[in-house]
Amino acid sequence: MTKRVLAVLAHPDDESFGLGGTLALYAQRGYETYYVCATRGEAGTVDAEHLKSFKDTAEMRTDELMRAAKELGLKEVIFLGYRDSGMPGMEANQHPDAQINHPVEEVAGKVVKHIRAIKPDVVITFDPIGGYKHPDHIHIHKATVLAFANADDENFHPEAGEGFKPSALYFQVFPRWFLRVMTNLMPLIGKDPTKWGRNGDINLKELAEVDFPVHVRINTRSVAEIKTRASAQHASQGGIQMRRGLMGFVTRLFGEREDFMQAYPPMANGSKIKSDFFDS
Repeated sequence: MTKRVLAVLAHPDDESFGLGGTLALYAQRGYETYYVCATRGEAGTVDAEHLKSFKDTAEMRTDELMRAAKELGLKEVIFLGYRDSGMPGMEANQHPDAQINHPVEEVAGKVVKHIRAIKPDVVITFDPIGGYKHPDHIHIHKATVLAFANADDENFHPEAGEGFKPSALYFQVFPRWFLRVMTNLMPLIGKDPTKWGRNGDINLKELAEVDFPVHVRINTRSVAEIKTRASAQHASQGGIQMRRGLMGFVTRLFGEREDFMQAYPPMANGSKIKSDFFDS
């Protein structure tokens, strides 16, 4: 039977910038790979040149995602229908359709519906701080954890279908060594590591202090070009620069790999780092 991998994340580009290598690698191996995306990235900062003939940011970023999905070999992309909440303090936080303004259990009900329909072996989402503390990332993390925990309990959102329990739940984690290297290198080129990202609203120093265990380290060098092509589709969000700037330099210097924490089943302390989700 074909193995299935389901990523549940927040925005168009999360599937490429973060774990694009992993999704591409498993698709290349013949696994079915799916992406459940909570929003269409409405709050993302976009230069006018990228909007072209699109009616709005959501339509443009959806188009970027669908092109990236083709590069990665995803079998299907599914949208949950929420609106991008933006970073803390943005006006987008107040929109009634913003994902963060909907109860976690409601969002979990939508996620569990797709878990039960797809029947993935492995589910992947963000770590508990959402990678870089984006409110939508944290919210979809909580919803996915809740959905996973109750996926086989048909009393949990019975309207969402017959119960099914995936074999494992993983959190994508940023390796702290990577963040520490970034915070040390950025001042050398005149950049402030406390104001990283397109809008300068990500504090890498703060993130480097939060550590999660790494249980799976996937070597993505063989699909690095696929990840680059997928990332390039998200031109409005930095696209190719994400792979060719300082972040790309550090990745090439220390190796193309993506790290994950195994949330379920629990890992024993001191367990050897695996190189595959499906290693026992």
